[in-house]
Parts: sequence; C-alpha cells; structure tokens
Amino acid sequence: MKPSFLAAGLVRPRGRRGRWSALAEWWGPRPWTQIAVILGIAAVFLWLGLNVAEALRRAGISPGFAFLGRSAGFQIGEAPIAFSAGDSYLRAILAGLLNTLKVAVAGCVLTTILGVAVGVAGLSGNPLMSRLVKIYIEVIRNTPLLLQLFFWIALARNLPGPRQAFGAAGVLLSNRGIFLPMPVVETGWLLLPLLPALMLAILAVRRRRARGRDGTPAGIAFAAFAALLLWQAGLSFDRPELQGFNIRGGISLSPEFGALLVALTVKFSASIAEIVRAGILSVPESQREAARALGLSERRIMRLVVLPQALRVIVPLITSCFLDLTKDSSLAVAIGYPDLVSILNTTANTTGQAIEALLIMTGTFVVLNLAVAWLMNVYNRRVALRGEVRR
Repeated sequence: MKPSFLAAGLVRPRGRRGRWSALAEWWGPRPWTQIAVILGIAAVFLWLGLNVAEALRRAGISPGFAFLGRSAGFQIGEAPIAFSAGDSYLRAILAGLLNTLKVAVAGCVLTTILGVAVGVAGLSGNPLMSRLVKIYIEVIRNTPLLLQLFFWIALARNLPGPRQAFGAAGVLLSNRGIFLPMPVVETGWLLLPLLPALMLAILAVRRRRARGRDGTPAGIAFAAFAALLLWQAGLSFDRPELQGFNIRGGISLSPEFGALLVALTVKFSASIAEIVRAGILSVPESQREAARALGLSERRIMRLVVLPQALRVIVPLITSCFLDLTKDSSLAVAIGYPDLVSILNTTANTTGQAIEALLIMTGTFVVLNLAVAWLMNVYNRRVALRGEVRR
C-alpha cells in the first residue's frame, strides 16, 4: 500500500525522476533566466576582449608576457636584490615583490606588538592611561591611511641632515633614512647548532605544557645555549657612524620605507588594540576570580587563563587586519617607495602592456592574501579550545 502523499502525486519517487530533474535542481526554478544572464555577461566580456585586442593591434603592441624578458631600462632606488637598468622586467618585478613582502611582514609583526601593548594598556585601571589609549584609537581609526602616510613622509624628509642626526642606542635618524646597528658574526659556522637546538627547545616546551608544567625552564636553557654560541662566534655590531657628509655602516632604511612602515603600523595597531580589548573582555570574570582563588599572580592569570581563551576571538579578526595591511601596502606608490605596484606602473608605462601588468598585480595580491589567510587559519586551528569543532 503506497503512502497517501505518493498516491496523490505530491512527491515523485526516486526511481521515477525525470531526465532534467537534476539539472532543474541545480539551476533552480528559473533556469533559462540564469542561463540568459550568464550568456549576456560572457558576450560583454568577449566584446570587451575583442575591442582591447583591436586597440592593441592598432597601437602596435603584441599582447602576452614576452616583454618580461626584455631589458627594463630603469633603475630601482631601493632594491633588496642586485638590480641594474640592463636587467629584465621580470627581475624588476621580483625586486618590487620583495619590497612589498618586506614591508608587509615587518608591518604585521610590529602592528601585532604595538596593538597588543595598546590594547592591554587600555584595560589598565589607570584612568589617564585608558583615556589616552581611547583618544589614540579614535584619532587613528578615523583618519585616512593616505593622509597619515603623507604626514609621516613629510616628517621623515624634514628630519635633520646627517651631521645633526638624532641618535640613541646606536640608531640614527636623519633625512637620509633610518640607520640601525647590523650584527656581524666572525665565525658563522658556530651558529649551525642553533636551528636543531631551537627545534629541541620547542619540542621540550610543548611536551612540558602538554603535561601541565611550565615551559619556561626549556626556554631559559635554549636562551643560555644561544648566548654561549653567539659569544663563541664573536658576535659584534656594526654601528652606523658619520663619515664625511653621510652616514656609513649598519643597516640603512630609506625615508620612504620608514614612513610606510610607521604609517601601516600605527594605523592597524589601533584596530588590533580594539580586537585585543574585546577578546580579553570576552573571557568571563569568573575565570579570573577562580584563578586568583588558586593563588595565581595577575601576570600568570593573563598568560595561562585569559589569553588562551581570548585568542579564539582575537585571531580571526587579526587575520582581517593582516589582509588589509598587505593590500594597503600598495599605497607606497604615493610616496615613491618602489613596491610591486610602483614597479608594475613603470613597466606598464614603458611597455604599454597595461593589461598584463594589471593581471600580474591582481594575481600576486590574491596569492599573497590567500597565503596570509591560510597561515592564520592554521594558527587559529592550533589555538582553538579543545572540544571545539575545527573545520
């Protein structure tokens, strides 16, 4: 005896599905409308592509990426790799990509440090400190990044000359850039055991923490071993010094790089400070009270109780900040820093291959952002609380 709803024809049995039922389920109740829209969009893109190809043909420009092997014919003021005007466009783009990676990685690290410090300071019981942090966050977050970038580059270019450079702890600031001490090792092979020692220290810390113990002794042992190796290797610092009319020695950072790094760090540290504050406040107060009842100090409560629970709120939001920082590093073209966007703009102007340059730019930033998102998702799965669903 068939069920009444099958007999009434309300539900079609599985064995009697029509030929186009699967396609109908895929496209929905109005498949022809969707097909027409897709065909229309494809026709528009085809028309645009044909027009672009015709315009390139009239201008005598051959579409494609063969231009990457030709000589660039321009210099790069700040190249992380050896580069001359006779090198190829591909090498120039690689230099710009490395400059972008340099400022993005340094910006993410410094932004995290400053943002966490500001966020924790905003939760202090000092009314003056909390008020200053709130003013800092509101001013920075409500000011356009490009305006902040212009402010910092103007400040960097109006610093004193090399003879009147500001100096502290071996760091010199002048209108020629930022000069930092550079570590120099006389016997470099002695540092080879540092990597396996670091891996062993990480394993020891994780093993002790898995057993509910403090991993500090393993960290202290590694630090002592590293200090001994550095001392035996003859570690010294090449400090920047004034020689003639310029500063020699050490590591030099251009004013453009310094202004871009400071602008990105200050801008996104305000957002991370709010994220850290919200993450810490999301932990119930009863957790802190229970930890105090066990006799834990405030520092250990923050490190062992509050932060592990707050990270599940903090990490996904910080990922968004890192992605925005990586993309906003393209504003470097506004102050003359030779990043990927600046190099590709010059390449498009000198070769006429604007579409290819735009495709390279878009694809590179998509890959960079996907890589950042993947790394942060891996870390987010590691810090997720036990028993939580991990996807």
